[in-house]
Amino acid sequence: MTRPSSTQTILDYTDVPRHVAVIMDGNGRWAKKRLLPRVMGHKQGLDVLENMCRVCAAKGVQYLTVFAFSTENWRRPADEVSFLMGLFLVALQKKVQTMHKNGLRLKVIGDRSRFSAEIQQSIVAAEKLTENNTGLTLTIAADYGGRWDILQAANALLKEGKTEITESDLSAKLMLPDAPEPDLFIRTGGETRISNFMLWQMAYAEFYFTDTLWPDFKDDEIDKAFQSFGKRERRFGRTSEQLPPEQQRP
Repeated sequence: MTRPSSTQTILDYTDVPRHVAVIMDGNGRWAKKRLLPRVMGHKQGLDVLENMCRVCAAKGVQYLTVFAFSTENWRRPADEVSFLMGLFLVALQKKVQTMHKNGLRLKVIGDRSRFSAEIQQSIVAAEKLTENNTGLTLTIAADYGGRWDILQAANALLKEGKTEITESDLSAKLMLPDAPEPDLFIRTGGETRISNFMLWQMAYAEFYFTDTLWPDFKDDEIDKAFQSFGKRERRFGRTSEQLPPEQQRP
C-alpha cells in the first residue's frame, strides 16, 4: 500500500513525527578532534544510532530512516570504505539481534549489487528475522541516492510498459512505498544540505540542522530537534488562518 502524498492531500496532524529521516554527519571530524582515526568516529556513531532508535521508539516515532552510505561515498578513501563495509556487516550480524529483541523491524534500501555476497546475504537474513516485529521500523539507506531512487522507479514503470506516469505510479515504485513521508529531517555536523537523500519523499519534511557532530547527538540534542518540530506550522500550502487553532503557532 502506498501512503498518501503531501502534494496530493493534506496529511494528518501529529505532535510527534511519524517518520524521522537523519543524515548522521560528523563522525570523522569527531574522531579528528580527539586525535583518533576517522574510523573510530564511525564506530562511536553506531552506538549513537542504537540510542536514537531507543529514544525514537519511546517518543512514539514509527519510522526512522538513516543515511548510512550514499552512492557518492564510494569516492572516499579505500580503507575507510572497507571499514564502513565491515561495520555494516557487524551491525547486520550482531546488532540486529538486539534490535529483534526490542521489537524493531529492519529494512535496507539502496543498490545492493555493489556489496559483497556476505553483506547481501546478511541484509536478507536481518530483514527476514525482524519482518514481523511491530515496533519502530529502522531503515538503513546504503548505496542509496535520491536521484538513483527516482530513476530506478521510472525504469521499473517503463519495463511495465507505462507511457504516461502519474505521481501515484512513481511513488509506488520508490523505496519505502509503504512508509509515510518523513515529517522531520535531521542533519548533524553543521552542514545545511540534503545531499541527494530522499529527494522525492521529503517534499514537505520539516528540516532541522545542528552543528552537533553525530557521535555527540545524545538525548538532549534529540529533544531539541523534536521541540523544534513541535513549534512548526505544517500548512501544506494553506495559510495559518486555515489551520485549526490547536495547529497554529505564534
